Parts: sequence; C-alpha cells; structure tokens
Amino acid sequence: MSLYERHAQEWVAARLHQTRFTERAWMDKFCGLVQPGGKVLDIGCGAGAPVSSYLVQRGYEITGVDSSPAMIGLFRERLPQQQAMVADMRTLSLNRSFDGMLAWDSFFHLSHDDQRSMFKVFRAHAATGCALMFSSGPAHGEAIGELHGEPLYHASLAPAEYRQLLSQHGFDVAATVSEDPDCGGRTVWLARLTSAP
Repeated sequence: MSLYERHAQEWVAARLHQTRFTERAWMDKFCGLVQPGGKVLDIGCGAGAPVSSYLVQRGYEITGVDSSPAMIGLFRERLPQQQAMVADMRTLSLNRSFDGMLAWDSFFHLSHDDQRSMFKVFRAHAATGCALMFSSGPAHGEAIGELHGEPLYHASLAPAEYRQLLSQHGFDVAATVSEDPDCGGRTVWLARLTSAP
C-alpha cells in the first residue's frame, strides 16, 4: 500500500531497532507444522525482517510478496537468495503451492470483504498439510491506526467467521490466541490444510 511505500525506510529502521523479537514463539509454532526446508509464502513480507529473515535462518525457502516496490527492494537487499515480487495479495495467482503461508501484520489492512476473499487465495497456494498463520483483530470491526503521522486502516472479522472461513476452505485451527500479551497484543491464528486442494 502507498503508505508503506512512502515510509519504507522509517518502518524498517523502527522494526530493526526493536530489542525483542516478540513473534519468535509463534514463528516456532509455525515452523513446527512446516517440513524442514519447506517452501514458505510470506504475504505482505515487507522488507523481510525480522520474520522472513528468521525463517531463512531456520532453513526455509521464502517467496516474499508485497504491494510496495520499496519494501520488495529492501527485501531483496536483505535476502538476495530468496524470491520476492511486487503484487497485490488480493489478486495473487502464482500457480505454485507452498508448505507454509504467512499473512503477518498485513492481512488485517484489508477490508472485511477482501479478507473473506483471501481465503480462496490461501487455498489456491496451499500444498496438502500447508500451515497458514495470520494476525487479525480480536473482534469484528474497523480501526484507524497511525504510521508516521498518517492514518492506517485495520479491519477484522469476528473469530467465529475466521473459523468458518478456515473450515470452509479445508483448514483446521491448530492454535489461536486473542490479544496475546507475549506477542505485542496480537491476535494470532495458526491453521493447517487437512484436505487436499
């Protein structure tokens, strides 16, 4: 999105200066469901740090997707051996399947209807047994945050609807926590594709 494009350098600088990788426990849970050396699709990958970088260290092959050319440029500088492309997650069609998929701190910038439509995108890119992890809000609604003084849109469906959409597209919930205090207050969903695509 254009907001991240305008503030790519500031966003990355702030992210890299965080003293604690609050996502580590959830990333480790995710890795526990993805075969070693597997292929992971990071949807809304940003500049590749800290999440994609951590997964590369764990031995995974990453394909990063982001709508911001500036973010993808920074991703390629940081992780030159990994694949990265500029694309809108809502229309993503790579004709490839992955062992794991992330939509971490990205999916929740979409409108309610666009989030509903994303589950078809997830399913289309999921290999059998694929782990899917995303962050959302704790309840149905919309909120306006801020990024370097500019308004930043967030939305969430209700937990029951996320469960319904996951089930409808063949995913079983493996773990979920609402406003996890150990992960910066994020609401996290980890699921696994249990039926063949």
